[in-house]
Amino acid sequence: MALSSLFRSSSQPKQASGSDGILSMPSARAILLSSVGCMLVLSLLMVASASIPFALSRGMTELHFFKNQLLYMMIGLTVATVSYYSVSLRTLYKTETQFILLGITGMLLVATLFSTPINGSKRWLNLGVFNFQVAELAKLVMIVFVSDFVVRRSFEVRNGLDGFLRIMLVVALITMLLLSQPDFGSFVVILGTIFAIFYIAGAPYKHFLALGAAAIGGAVLMVTTAQYRLVRVMSFMDPFDDVQDTDYQLARSLIAFGRGQFTGVGYGESVQKLSHLPEAHTDFLLAITGEELGFVGVTMVLVLEALIIGSAMRISYNALKRRQMRMSYTAFGIGVVFIAQTIINAAMNMGAIPTKGLTMPFFSYGGSSMLISLVMVALLLKIYKESPEVEKSQCRYY
Repeated sequence: MALSSLFRSSSQPKQASGSDGILSMPSARAILLSSVGCMLVLSLLMVASASIPFALSRGMTELHFFKNQLLYMMIGLTVATVSYYSVSLRTLYKTETQFILLGITGMLLVATLFSTPINGSKRWLNLGVFNFQVAELAKLVMIVFVSDFVVRRSFEVRNGLDGFLRIMLVVALITMLLLSQPDFGSFVVILGTIFAIFYIAGAPYKHFLALGAAAIGGAVLMVTTAQYRLVRVMSFMDPFDDVQDTDYQLARSLIAFGRGQFTGVGYGESVQKLSHLPEAHTDFLLAITGEELGFVGVTMVLVLEALIIGSAMRISYNALKRRQMRMSYTAFGIGVVFIAQTIINAAMNMGAIPTKGLTMPFFSYGGSSMLISLVMVALLLKIYKESPEVEKSQCRYY
């Protein structure tokens, strides 16, 4: 009797803590790190498989793109580690820091307009090791800036159009520079993220209806006035009416998914990557995954993305409960960017929306996306670590 009572009393604190019990939920940090780690490994495996024919056709070594992707990951992890240990959140949310970051981003976007075009677009700056896409940096900077703005100007955001109008001056400048490249996809992601942050910050519904109508009207105008965008939209309507020209990529992507069925044709056995689906290791890597690993492989990728997004939202919610609004909105904005790019890339591969040059976070080949995505993870981990340590009297600064 005494032993049983002692056992019950000693076991109760462990159950209450929720950290050692068998059924306890892993921390957001553990889920985030393990999911990102699995995505990076899966990315390397699929980039290696999808890029070999493309590399050989251009006289490169078989694992050229695999090595590049590994290098991008190493650079991204290094920059993310340095950011995690050296960047202070208190400093990051200072107004002067915000405008310095906006100024640097604006100058880099202007510099891209004088860069060498790649596939008809001027989106990259040559940094020697790799070409850096400034739009990826703009996503992160705008998240931090808007997260701070809706807290500093909370009254204006919730009680009038002043908040929207002030932020739209900055957005308009970034938008013009992005559309000059042109980069319509990044513009949509950034604008959608800003709207989402304003929504949870309490902006009135009528403002969203008005601005949403304006945004849709602007999008229709940009599609109808740019021939290449109009062709993409029209080809999306029937992906098999011109498979040798405008529908080539989308049709091949759908064929890849069709061949893969439930379990896939086997790793390395894709046919579409044999010069049928151009540069399959970039935006259409999910299609090759569907062909080689089937529904199971695609589901694995999307589940890992969902775990990363869920971890970001969980970190955001925990900061919100502590009334650390800037950190909460920042984590939420990062989650929204991951949601948007995952949905757009997956839907594009599956023919649900017109083709668009947006990468799958942590998965598609590309140095800029990988670098900024890993820095975003570092910021999430920083928020997770510092949020419980902030004193209640200091929460207004976070």
